[in-house]
Amino acid sequence: MSEQYSTDGAEQAVSALRFIPGGSFVLDVPDVPAAVWGNGADVLWPEGEALMIAAPQGVGKTTLAFQLVRARLGLQSSVLGLDVAPTESKVLYLAMDRPAQARRAAARLFAKDDRALLDDRLVIWTGPPPFDLAKQPYTLTMLCEEAGADTVFVDSLKDGAVGLSEDPVGAGYNRARQHALSRGIQVTELHHTRKTGTSGSEPNTIQDVYGSTWLTSGVGSVVSLYGAPGDPIVSFRHLKQPMNEVGPFKVNHDHAAGTSAVSQGVDLVELVRRAGGDGLLAASAAAAMFETDNPSDAQTEKIRRRLKAKVKEGILTVSPDGGARVPQRYFLAPVEPG
Repeated sequence: MSEQYSTDGAEQAVSALRFIPGGSFVLDVPDVPAAVWGNGADVLWPEGEALMIAAPQGVGKTTLAFQLVRARLGLQSSVLGLDVAPTESKVLYLAMDRPAQARRAAARLFAKDDRALLDDRLVIWTGPPPFDLAKQPYTLTMLCEEAGADTVFVDSLKDGAVGLSEDPVGAGYNRARQHALSRGIQVTELHHTRKTGTSGSEPNTIQDVYGSTWLTSGVGSVVSLYGAPGDPIVSFRHLKQPMNEVGPFKVNHDHAAGTSAVSQGVDLVELVRRAGGDGLLAASAAAAMFETDNPSDAQTEKIRRRLKAKVKEGILTVSPDGGARVPQRYFLAPVEPG
């Protein structure tokens, strides 16, 4: 290293990098990514990639986040029916947005848990960070390392970095996130959607997440909750997926207990069963799944892929491909005797 790089700290930064052989990086890729939260290819929080939970205020972002915290601590095994991998390290929760309200939400959920375990494994930061996370990108990693945590929950982005609609701010925060991830820290972020979606209704696309495009570009998964403040039942959509799309479905928040459960979902196999001998069109399934009379081509294709997966599993059968004029129909696979 030249003296130039030694004096500005670049030598120390480069020495901390982990170089990976090209063959290992390109070829040693698992078919299904390891999941912090997920089952098989149904991954909501991929290991080594950030999860963003985006929603209007008051619809359960913090409630859902604390359930993930509790599962990471090994105090419950799943959230919304999907497994959460526990950690043996500590969890850091940055309660920057209304910490008193977050405290009440946590109290309802953790009321029966062991105080000593919580004191040992869960670390809470209240109020604004010591530095703007976008202007000082290493601050997020520094906080995690000071806390001894390998998992961090950022509640919420607007309190960690000021001016999120500006691309330089979004890019700066993304650098903070990526640095933390590169150090083996698992990241979940709470953020906000626009007041309405691009069509004036429920936010249901990645463009409906508030702020710079670099906020969503740098995460592996984006989940959207939607409803009115205090609603016990809200909608759940998986706007950005590392593998399979999970949902959409309804989530029932038990506000007294601080827990959430899947309240309603569309079962593709049940839809095929109801269609009977006429069979089910992918477009009809998409209309039911996405609660619309006119599903988009993309929505129909997503459901078609799910139906084809059921065919491969032997659960469904499909009519021959007759081209655009004769769309394929899906049927229940015959039950073999004995």
